[in-house]
Amino acid sequence: MYTPRDFVESRLPVLHDAIRAHAFGTLATAGEGGIEATHLPFVLARDEGPMGTLYAHVARGNDHIVRHPGEVLSIFTGPHAYISPNGYPGKATHHREVPTWNYIAVHAYGTAETFTEADRLLDLLSRLTDQSEHDSGQAQPWKLSDAPADYVAPMLRGIVGIRIPIARIEGKWKLGQNRPVEDREGAAGLLSERSGDNEQAIAAAMRSV
Repeated sequence: MYTPRDFVESRLPVLHDAIRAHAFGTLATAGEGGIEATHLPFVLARDEGPMGTLYAHVARGNDHIVRHPGEVLSIFTGPHAYISPNGYPGKATHHREVPTWNYIAVHAYGTAETFTEADRLLDLLSRLTDQSEHDSGQAQPWKLSDAPADYVAPMLRGIVGIRIPIARIEGKWKLGQNRPVEDREGAAGLLSERSGDNEQAIAAAMRSV
């Protein structure tokens, strides 16, 4: 990922927090069959290995990883927003401004392993369900154990687990750090007037750098 120095985020807890907050990611590979991507919800085991370990699963018929062994790239996209030149104070005088797009992204690399043991799959699905139910704000979160065991068991035979120990991780927080403070504040103020969650999140992030 091309990341100018101003936009580098390398603090592992911050990168982990971004993955956890935006757990629906993209698993990408490149091999003899070309480039392929699968969109998946991930579970992050922060303390498993020096940089953490990612878990996900696919349908048994999805042989993406089998056909593309070796290094994979997991992409997690955080909030993003269009930045209008109207937010920059200097625009009104010299007009020498152009739009841009601010965003947060994390790329995690590692070699993927697959597994099909029922106990490991059940643990993965339980963790993923607990994570997702928590994020959805359910008053009474649903648990995998709420479903009958004889109903869940055959479903486990229809999926393949994926484990990716993170070998390298990089973050890009493109939030206008290369511009004067007054430009960041002006652009953040303009974003704050918009109702979208992405705009509000980027405005807050721009004010925090």
